[in-house]
Amino acid sequence: MIRIKKNNSFLILIVAAFSLFNSCDEKIPETKEMKEYVKNLLQERTARDSSFKFEPHSPFNRDTTIEFENLKYFDLNPDYIFKSKLFYKDQPDSVVIMGTKGEARAVLVLGYLELNHNGETHQVNVYRGFSKNGEEYHSIWFTDKTTGNETYGVGRYLDIELNEDKNFIYEIDFNRAYNPYCAYSSLYTCPIPREEDHIKIFIEAGEKNFH
Repeated sequence: MIRIKKNNSFLILIVAAFSLFNSCDEKIPETKEMKEYVKNLLQERTARDSSFKFEPHSPFNRDTTIEFENLKYFDLNPDYIFKSKLFYKDQPDSVVIMGTKGEARAVLVLGYLELNHNGETHQVNVYRGFSKNGEEYHSIWFTDKTTGNETYGVGRYLDIELNEDKNFIYEIDFNRAYNPYCAYSSLYTCPIPREEDHIKIFIEAGEKNFH
């Protein structure tokens, strides 16, 4: 658990990064690039904890029945970082995604990304939707073999920033997989991944179950 104070946050990040390297055995190469990646990932997680603890619109401040604690994660595992181009559909599919409170949401399936894991290829859909204020977003919503056990029973999410280049190679980093707000509080509703969004492997990376 990382606790950040203003006067020693840099030192704590270094200690946390060192611990994270040691916790993953020989899987993480101690290259300059990987050290920078670990540092950035820890900063992202620390910022998320801080936002959830202090921001007035966070689930923990809107729902006073739940108590904040730092979010839980699997150890960093580079085996769950994949590369793929986005295989666009000729025409995006208009589909209905159900929310956790039973509401229907119209979204588009733009295409899919491929994950090559232990000699098998899996596909994950990329969705385009719009927030309540009309802002466009692109997401992966998925379940896997950890869902309902180590990870949130509805599923987890990844954000995707689209590139105009149709041959662009995306990085799909499940170490950055996160829980939607409904994982923390029943005040919220969130999209439920479809049956097609189930990945038939244990994705032991990213955020764990909060409760």
